[in-house]
Amino acid sequence: MKLILREYNLKLKHTFTISRESIDFQPSLIVELQSEGFSGFGEATSNPYYHITVPMMMQDLEKIRAIIESTDNETPEVFWAKIHPYLQDDMFALCALDLAYNDLYARKKGKKLYELWNYTTERNPMTDYTIGIASIDKMVSKMKELPWPIYKIKLGTQEDIEIVKELRKHTDAVFRIDANCGWGVEETINNALELKKLGVEFLEQPMKADNWEAHKEVFKHSVLPVIADESCIIEEDVAKCFNHFHGVNVKLVKCGGLTSGKRMIEEAKKLGLKTMVGCMTESTVGISAIAHLLPQLDYVDMDGALLLAEDIATGVTIKDGVVSYSDLNGTGVTLL
Repeated sequence: MKLILREYNLKLKHTFTISRESIDFQPSLIVELQSEGFSGFGEATSNPYYHITVPMMMQDLEKIRAIIESTDNETPEVFWAKIHPYLQDDMFALCALDLAYNDLYARKKGKKLYELWNYTTERNPMTDYTIGIASIDKMVSKMKELPWPIYKIKLGTQEDIEIVKELRKHTDAVFRIDANCGWGVEETINNALELKKLGVEFLEQPMKADNWEAHKEVFKHSVLPVIADESCIIEEDVAKCFNHFHGVNVKLVKCGGLTSGKRMIEEAKKLGLKTMVGCMTESTVGISAIAHLLPQLDYVDMDGALLLAEDIATGVTIKDGVVSYSDLNGTGVTLL
């Protein structure tokens, strides 16, 4: 098996702002694995909050190139378990590698990934489209630019309720709110009361990740369901979220890819938690991988490629929130 690493700097259509940062470009690593005439593709983006850069991921993968390239036709689960000890401090790199390996493995089997997992796609959820923090006028114009059935609205400002009230005047779409750790306990409980009246479906990670007492308090008193994101990073975190959150948002880059993400979703379902997968402004490479988990999800946020000025791959397509699969096997990706 041959390992190929490519670095990209993905340009966004608009400056993307959340409660803790703003970006115009998203650095991204694409991993390609070649074997027996097939190629598999995976992706992970850089992230300052988790102190991850593309050069760091490339360096970590180069260190174990010989181990990766000596692999031959192991299952993705066996491959993940073999590689994890070397990349447990860089789950983003492990994600890119795992996505590529799952893609390659399914292509060799002549199946789409969801077919290999025996999933049926009739009830796939629709994806939301994210409106990043900006002036209220700018947020309204972003929403009008792309009419959509479900919007995820980034908050964590001094005028959060005013923003949602104004957006609501312009659409009947479902709203989801992501405060990215920007609120406190009372603020969350009070905001939930107002936001429920404005047609908000749920709140995502309103408070700091490690404040478990605060999460429990909000879990008891919020009139809206609360979904964990920054509080649910790796497999062990799913059980911690029970009785603290109503659901979990699994990010493949944070947990180490599809192999571990799939296990997290299964664990969440056993605990009666709602299941969601989110993206990190990946190109269609990463987004196409997420698509194969859709049959297991209640909610999904896989709009990353829609936020780009220019994509680097083809694969799944998304129209009006509905995800359509590529005709190709594996995750269905082709690099442009």
